[in-house]
Amino acid sequence: MRYVVGYTANARGHDAVHLAVAMARNHDVSLDLVLVIPEDSPFNAVYPPETGYNDILNEQAQRWLDEGLALVPADITARAHIRRGDSEAQTLIDVAVEMDAAALVIGATNGGLFKRFTIGSVASSLLHSSPVPVALAPHGYQRTEPITRLSCGFGTRPGADELLDVAVESARDRGLPLRLVSLLALDGGNSPGLADAAWVHAADRLAAVGGSAAETPEPEIVVAQGRTIEEAVDRLDWEDGEILLIGSSRLAQHRATFLGSTANRILRALPVPMIVVPRDYTRQSS
Repeated sequence: MRYVVGYTANARGHDAVHLAVAMARNHDVSLDLVLVIPEDSPFNAVYPPETGYNDILNEQAQRWLDEGLALVPADITARAHIRRGDSEAQTLIDVAVEMDAAALVIGATNGGLFKRFTIGSVASSLLHSSPVPVALAPHGYQRTEPITRLSCGFGTRPGADELLDVAVESARDRGLPLRLVSLLALDGGNSPGLADAAWVHAADRLAAVGGSAAETPEPEIVVAQGRTIEEAVDRLDWEDGEILLIGSSRLAQHRATFLGSTANRILRALPVPMIVVPRDYTRQSS
């Protein structure tokens, strides 16, 4: 199994490498760090390229990639690739498809507060069009130890059952505890009826996909309430080694990601990495 890491020679790229390492720990995964440089174009600042310009650019890109590879521990296989493209996001998608990657890992921009997320143009494009899951590291993400818990944002809209399948299989394969999270935004305060209904629905769907394997802890179901989605997220306890799995909006095209309005609001408050799963996605076997 392979993860493609969208690498840049800055904090965003380092965050992405750290998350990819954490996801690869104790798992048979290799990393492919990909640095996208501009194609020759009449719209570039230097066109046609002066003699030796491309050689200098490639040498600098390779030095940056070497710095990225230095962040990867010796027990994890990693390779570096320089690719040219007009669009960084589209080039990363093309590489992920070409390499049959199980995930595309990127970092957030550095405008977020408290290690949270600010989505730049590249991340936005990937989160709205990638055919493979996109893992997004919060700004300042330093953790490289193994992932300790998988949470799954769970609702009642179409596509929720497919996401739950992916979450259950992922937790089983990695031997991780699984937590199903339902977020309720309530304008009028607490509503036990809605919370109970969300819990029962999650339990029913969990039973339908087979519960958990004997060696895996029984999944936990949590319903978080708040005046807003952001407040509901804040009220949850999050582990440092946790990742939140979330599905794409129902507006997504077949086998493509689309970050919906609720997921965008979750990102404003989320302190841990998020993985956005494409609509109708079938998980790779490890």
